[in-house]
Amino acid sequence: MIEIRGLVKAFGRKVVLRGVDLSIEPGEAVVLFGPNGAGKTTLMRIVATLSRPTAGTVRVGGIDLSYAPDAVRQQLGFVSHVPLLYENLTAEENLRFFGRLYGLGDLETRIDAMLRQVGLVARRHDLVRTFSRGMVQRLSIARALLADPSVLLLDEPDTGLDQHAAALLHRLIAQVAGAQGVEGSQVRRASVLLTTHNLERGWEWADRVAILAGGRIAFQARRADLTPTELREAYDRIVNERG
Repeated sequence: MIEIRGLVKAFGRKVVLRGVDLSIEPGEAVVLFGPNGAGKTTLMRIVATLSRPTAGTVRVGGIDLSYAPDAVRQQLGFVSHVPLLYENLTAEENLRFFGRLYGLGDLETRIDAMLRQVGLVARRHDLVRTFSRGMVQRLSIARALLADPSVLLLDEPDTGLDQHAAALLHRLIAQVAGAQGVEGSQVRRASVLLTTHNLERGWEWADRVAILAGGRIAFQARRADLTPTELREAYDRIVNERG
């Protein structure tokens, strides 16, 4: 569903990605780990069509994003630590705005279903600027899922959350990655690419894990083929080797 080949990204003389190769199958959840500055957010922004690669190719659903970014965007849901919401609109108004951008049918039913899924029905008429960080992230996920995307990109979605808000968000992401349908919609299991610093939680979400270090994929394995301890050992070894 996602095919990344020879991906390079440079900012002037600084090369952040140095030939990344990574593929994600339909319905597969891949969790990407890496130290700060490894290039995780840069990679996610490229796949989300928010940044152009210096070299290499990215295909989503067989479509090269360099040639047809609009067609790729129709398949994507994107959540990051930057919420991409309008603070002076209500939760309901934000979802309605994005739904109309996508030309979604039966929009009010979709909005109601998503607000229930993320536990925000009681706050549907409240302005987003009054929301806690955890509520904003839950609404961001509702926005990302509103159009039933075939690919869901989650870039460190739990950054800066308190323990209670993080626990709520973790359960919600686990439902998405685990093919839990949204009541009242036809949501299928999306292909998921997720970045996080939490090795234990990321391992629970993943079908496959990968470690980005030194601008390259330094490690990949299916979750079924390793334990959380083995993942931690591989991560620590790679980070220490790369300095």
